[in-house]
Amino acid sequence: MPEQKKLIQFKNIVKSFEDGQVVLKGVSLDIYENEFVTLLGPSGCGKTTLLRILGGFLQPTEGKVLFDGEDIVNVPPYKREINTVFQKYALFPHMNVYDNIAFGLTIKKEPKDVIAQKVMRMLRLVSLEDYADRNVTELSGGQQQRIAIARALVNEPSVLLLDEPLGALDLKLRKEMQQELKYIQQEVGITFIFVTHDQEEALTMSDKIVVMNAGEIQQIGTPTEIYRYPVNEFVANFIGETNIIDGVMQGDDLVTFEDKKFPCRARGFNKNEKVDVVIRPEHLDIVPRAEGMLKGVVKSQLFKGMHYDTVVETRVGTTITVKMQVSQDRPVLNADAGEKISASAFLIDVEDVGELDDAKVVALASAEAWDVETEEPISIKNVEYDIKPEVGSYSVTFTTAAGTSITVKAAVMAENRVESKVYQEEIYAMNFFKKVEDIQESIALDTDLETWASASAWSLEDGEQVEITDVKYDFDPETITPGVYDVTFSTEGYEYKVSTTHAFEEGEQVGLVFRPEDIHVMKKEGQW
Repeated sequence: MPEQKKLIQFKNIVKSFEDGQVVLKGVSLDIYENEFVTLLGPSGCGKTTLLRILGGFLQPTEGKVLFDGEDIVNVPPYKREINTVFQKYALFPHMNVYDNIAFGLTIKKEPKDVIAQKVMRMLRLVSLEDYADRNVTELSGGQQQRIAIARALVNEPSVLLLDEPLGALDLKLRKEMQQELKYIQQEVGITFIFVTHDQEEALTMSDKIVVMNAGEIQQIGTPTEIYRYPVNEFVANFIGETNIIDGVMQGDDLVTFEDKKFPCRARGFNKNEKVDVVIRPEHLDIVPRAEGMLKGVVKSQLFKGMHYDTVVETRVGTTITVKMQVSQDRPVLNADAGEKISASAFLIDVEDVGELDDAKVVALASAEAWDVETEEPISIKNVEYDIKPEVGSYSVTFTTAAGTSITVKAAVMAENRVESKVYQEEIYAMNFFKKVEDIQESIALDTDLETWASASAWSLEDGEQVEITDVKYDFDPETITPGVYDVTFSTEGYEYKVSTTHAFEEGEQVGLVFRPEDIHVMKKEGQW
């Protein structure tokens, strides 16, 4: 088999704009002759920018673009053997179908008989040979799209760029045009470079998929490789529905997740290396509970026509709910001294009372004083309290050297823990006080809530810390007002998406089975 020819080479392409935004961060990519290549990724990932650089509509900030071995960065668009089809077609409304297709050939002053021959060939290719005399405004969206493609192809480019050309079509027409485009590409035998954010489109049409995110290439491969063997969590989540579970490698071809060992087809990992385990919904089967490799409960089921999207919960996780009392900051003013002082009521665990000192009390109450004019901080000279290791409410007074003082309440609470015998773990958190301003000014609220509540969880078997993966609360941080609010912390639960042709009742006890070859193991993010 002859070696494929490299037609296009992007070498370390960087693109930044005047506002400092870096859209492409050193992209390198080879595209071969007669390939159908799809640039796939979310909005803003850089795929259209890369396409426009190839078309000559944008200049890269750094890097080279080689076409058949020659750098074309400084070659104007009209001199490149490349044509582009845009989402909005860009047809000439005052021309009929024939003249739209013939426009480029007419500009080149080709003979009329040659033009006619080429135009009719294109019309046959896109199955619109009876539409030559029609006005383009009378055509449907799908017909207009085919005319735009015919107009681009009639100039016999080496490469056709398609920038989300199906985005304006309805679902049925989109699917028809996907097949049409693949057929046209095979018929004309040239390189197609297709831009889309639609995963199904990419999987259906492409010889090669380039997955992009945040200006970088995440993975390059065939549709099968991208779908079955994603290299990271982003690709796995972006390409279709999936289940990603925390796992630990036990050695070649053996992985542990949900505290059970399963055979797999994974090599090259270190023993005890933490990994992500990927199982696609269609690779899971629901069986009677006693036969399941994993056991769970049907949480929900949605009928999709040919199948049911079913969610099976195998582990709920361990949960604890605490109270957050929110107050408005009302500092005390000492006009004579030109000082203000503020502090918040706070909560403390009964077993932590013995470790209290002045500095800890100041920190717990967020106590502070400052000069009214300069806003320079002023030291708190004296902290008065008599907090006992008993559940109850106690007064705490903070005073500056000038006598500016404020008194708040400290509530000693019983230990707040939840133990799960099923999952052999324990979770702890405490009720707490906060100011409205603290909530509104928080940049990472979930993290701050964990800190304020001293939330933590650990394994009862080995004492190792267990990650709190979910924080829920019943308030809007931007509009929060003084009051008492629930904050719930949870360790990770496990839910599996399953694609099945069978109907199940919510709450039904079931089992899940899968094959070793259906388990894909990925390195954890940041462990490369």
